[in-house]
Amino acid sequence: MAVICGSRAHLQEEATAKRNPLRNLLMHGFHFAVWLLCVRGVKDTQCGFKLFSRRAARLLFRNQHVERWAFDVDLLYLAQHLSVEICEVPVSWQEIEGSKIVPIFSWLQMAKDLLLIRLRYALGAWKIEQSHHLE
Repeated sequence: MAVICGSRAHLQEEATAKRNPLRNLLMHGFHFAVWLLCVRGVKDTQCGFKLFSRRAARLLFRNQHVERWAFDVDLLYLAQHLSVEICEVPVSWQEIEGSKIVPIFSWLQMAKDLLLIRLRYALGAWKIEQSHHLE
């Protein structure tokens, strides 16, 4: 595996029940937007647990453009575009009070980042250096 993503998807029913309705709506909307615009086949792009092989890290971080909340989506978009293998593994996760995300503002910023990822790569404004493909 070149990229391993922790996934809280197996805890979704339990986690969804503990969040407020607005946060649940924003979370599901974001997941749909990620699937629609950028990354398919990864259920939980925003889990903080990610592990990269040395080769994958060098290739992906060299090409990364987004440095805000949606940076994970940028990295996973690049991985899929460059045919870097991605694997999700279930992780136990516990919500902690005092989230740094401001629900509406952060979601709007992340939605903007998703559009930028899709459009800037598609239009060639962001280049992807492919000279160091993984073997």
